[in-house]
Amino acid sequence: MTSLLTHAWAYPLLEVTHIAGIAMLFGSLVVLDVRLWGAGAATLPAGPLARLVLRVTWVGFALVLASGGLMFSTQPGELLHNPAFRVKLVLLVLAGLNAAWFHLRGGLARDDRLMRALGALSLGIWLGVMICGRWIAYA
Repeated sequence: MTSLLTHAWAYPLLEVTHIAGIAMLFGSLVVLDVRLWGAGAATLPAGPLARLVLRVTWVGFALVLASGGLMFSTQPGELLHNPAFRVKLVLLVLAGLNAAWFHLRGGLARDDRLMRALGALSLGIWLGVMICGRWIAYA
C-alpha cells in the first residue's frame, strides 16, 4: 500500500472519503435519534424516517470501513501500538453490539426509554470513535 503514501492525492482523498462517510453515518443517526426523542420533527412517522436514514447510515458505514481499512493498511504495526486506535477498535465493537441489541429487542417497535437510551448510547459511542480517530495522530 505504499502507493497510497507516495501519490500526492491518494491519502488526502482517502481521508476526505473517510470524513464524508463519518458525516453520513453520524448525521443520519442524529436525525433518527432526535426524532425518537420526540424533538424536531416529532410528527414524522419513525418507520419511514428510519428506512430513509438507515440507508444513508449503511452507505456512510461502508465508506468509513473501506477508507479506514485502506488507511490502516498503510501503517498497521504503528496503529496497533497506538492506544487511541485500540480504544477506537473497542468502541467500534461496542457500537456494533449496541446496534445489535437495539434491533434484537425489536428496534423501533419497542418505543420505550431503553430504545431511546440505546440511541443516545449509540451517539455517544460514535462520538468517542471520532474523538479517538482524531487522537490517533497525537497519541
